[in-house]
Amino acid sequence: MHHSGANRGGCRGGDNRSMASSLPRPSARPLTEREIDELQALLDRVPAPLEPLDVTMLDGFLCGVLLQPQRVPESRWLAHVTDAEGGRPLPARFDATRLHELVHRRYAELNTAIVTRQWFDPWVFELDPTEKGPEAHDDGDLGEAPPEVDAVYPWVAGFAAAVDLFPGLMQLDAQRLTEPLALVFQHLEADDLEDAEELLAEIETMEPPSDLTEAVETLVRATLLLADVSRPRPQDAKPVNRRPPRR
Repeated sequence: MHHSGANRGGCRGGDNRSMASSLPRPSARPLTEREIDELQALLDRVPAPLEPLDVTMLDGFLCGVLLQPQRVPESRWLAHVTDAEGGRPLPARFDATRLHELVHRRYAELNTAIVTRQWFDPWVFELDPTEKGPEAHDDGDLGEAPPEVDAVYPWVAGFAAAVDLFPGLMQLDAQRLTEPLALVFQHLEADDLEDAEELLAEIETMEPPSDLTEAVETLVRATLLLADVSRPRPQDAKPVNRRPPRR
């Protein structure tokens, strides 16, 4: 997992904008690297024809869910973790208890970071240098970034899946959304951003990330900027922390 500057080793619907005081319980511990690997293994065991997210897509997906102005009930989003597009139920014989426990802990951790506007480490993994995924930049893509930056694509794809499923965020003030959304969606191809002229125009003015560290930090900054729009803090809130911690 790529941290900034380091390598990896059913609730009721409500107004997310009034949830600043509803922090997750302290018992929601961040997942260890071993637990992240365990979660990936559990996702890999989800039987066909279901198509689960991987842990990187899951991370972006959860951020997209948590940035909705109206709280998304778990009953609407959880099934998409184990079946990305269809949200089909797991077979009765499949024990998802541990899988769901780990997902809930990451959800709680991300919610705390978003509510308090604190830095977090996205679950982004460095690519195998011998592989080139379908997200790699080809001629005609927006901007040019080094191949290592393609490692953020699954996170962005997971985020995009969430905001497609739950459109509340995208229906807010377009002027305030454009810049932070461009920071995220600059990693997609232009064909994936149809009917988004203002967003494409904003992306064209941006310099692409110089390396993976900058790309990951930009995802976090964009997430916290979007939270200012969809989940604003009280006027007396403390200043936000949108910079990565010093190493």
